[in-house]
Parts: sequence; structure tokens; C-alpha cells
Amino acid sequence: MQVNIHEAKTHFSRLVSKVLSGEEVIVAKNGTPLVRITAISAPNGLRTPGLSKGAADIAVDFDEPLPDEVLREFES
Repeated sequence: MQVNIHEAKTHFSRLVSKVLSGEEVIVAKNGTPLVRITAISAPNGLRTPGLSKGAADIAVDFDEPLPDEVLREFES
């Protein structure tokens, strides 16, 4: 289906419904196709918690205050 820009603005919700049902929608200006409206595909499957466990190391002192010389660098 091809629609002009004015029609796309006026009936955007209807066009989105058509795209989600599998129809291709092209938006044109003066009969020249400009853009295609497409659906974003859904993510594949569910997340698996802990999949990256052990992939990063966190230092024991990661939450200790920074040394004064480092803090001064942020302020300058």
C-alpha cells in the first residue's frame, strides 16, 4: 500500500495497525516513494538471568573513596 504524506499523518494509527498485521506501507511525496513503515521485530525468547556470571571482575575496594590527586583532576 502506498500513501501520501498527508494521508500518513492523518491516518497514522490505522497505517501502524496495517503494518503490524503484515502489510507493507510506503509513504510517498508527489507519487515518489520516500520511506517504508516497518514493524520492529520482537526479541527472541526470554532473558536468562546469570548468563554472563563470571565475565567481569569487580575489585574488592571498588567503592572506596578516590585518592585526593584523582579528585583534584575532576575539579580542574
